Amino acid sequence: MSPSLPGQRRAPARGRHAFAATWWGQAWVTALEDSTLDAGRLSRGRTYARKGMVGPTTVAPGHIKASVQGSRPRPYRSSVHLPVLADAQWDTLLDAVAARAGHLAALLDGEMPAQLVDAARQAGVPLLPQPSELDPDCSCPDWGYPCKHAAALCYAIAATIDTDPFVLFALRGRSREEVLAQLRARRTASPATDTPPAPAGIPAASAYAAWAEHTPTLPDLPAPSPHAAALPVPPPSDSGLSLTDLERLMADAAARTTQLLSGDTTCLHLTQHQDAVRIAASSPGPEWFHNLIQNTGTRPTTFARLVRAWRHGGPTGLTVAEQPHTPDPAEMAAARTALTMTLAEMATTPVPLRAWRNRLTLPGRGIQLRLGPDARWYPYLQDDDGEWWPAAPADTDPVAALTSVWQRCPLYVGDALSTDDPPPP
Repeated sequence: MSPSLPGQRRAPARGRHAFAATWWGQAWVTALEDSTLDAGRLSRGRTYARKGMVGPTTVAPGHIKASVQGSRPRPYRSSVHLPVLADAQWDTLLDAVAARAGHLAALLDGEMPAQLVDAARQAGVPLLPQPSELDPDCSCPDWGYPCKHAAALCYAIAATIDTDPFVLFALRGRSREEVLAQLRARRTASPATDTPPAPAGIPAASAYAAWAEHTPTLPDLPAPSPHAAALPVPPPSDSGLSLTDLERLMADAAARTTQLLSGDTTCLHLTQHQDAVRIAASSPGPEWFHNLIQNTGTRPTTFARLVRAWRHGGPTGLTVAEQPHTPDPAEMAAARTALTMTLAEMATTPVPLRAWRNRLTLPGRGIQLRLGPDARWYPYLQDDDGEWWPAAPADTDPVAALTSVWQRCPLYVGDALSTDDPPPP
């Protein structure tokens, strides 16, 4: 059931130990956990949510609320407030959704496109909550911020956000029906009022395509130099950049130019988020790694996990790490059959194999294989905190992907960040 305003009631999932499976649901949980240093109350909130002590939840513009059963006979009235978007921000967000037909299709299919969230954030529209935006309230006498009852409410609603990203739109001020109606209005608007003014300049991808179409075949390119040319003078002292920073940027620009000249146009289509991960994957040093984390607003361990995904699979590896999808069932069934037969030979005891969307998981071994949009299998290993980390390059054969990490998993669990990853600050 989709959120309907005002005051649609929805029953949260009960007894779930994993409160969020999607990246946007996890972003909601992360915002909650980053909003406080009180790990004890968060832990009790998780326990309350797992035990089903959160009643039916009301989703309305700017807040969610529910009764939460505490230690006393009468439940407490708990709520969490989130700022609604201004009309101008809604216009920007809806324009971003309407700009690509795939965005709306994904939303209707229960998916939150990462590119949509990135585009909105870059335009100053926070669809996903920031830790400073969550404002809990409760009728209990606990002075915690949040108290365990409000924390339980946040954990309980995460599963609903997982299955219906329109809940985030509702919390920001507009229901599913309102959003869809306004998107229909944009599609039917006349060209005179619907067509935005032409931007100044030309998009890089278009400029490259026009150049490549009329440029003769180039001779073999020399190998790129690992060092950029030295700058004749240092940058201004108030620029915030050091000479080393600029030289590193020059070397990166030269390497990307070499890629373009060789026909690889991948770098033209990266979002700011993806490009930050790409730069970090080139091992620029702890200071750059720290700054990239700050400027993307990503948690250090999450960012390090994405860097590893890029190193093993580039942009596709990053997509596999962030966005589950529903592949061809026949392809998943064939892979599951092949893995089951292999596991029967490799393991001395039966190994369960669980399937969810594009993922095949061996929970007893802490191994997971993810089928990417490039028809390759990406192996993942689980650490002691239950987080999944990219573990090896992808393979078109699921059995080969499994065997590449089978012997590594006992050593890998509990050692999520290897020595070749930049340390989080």
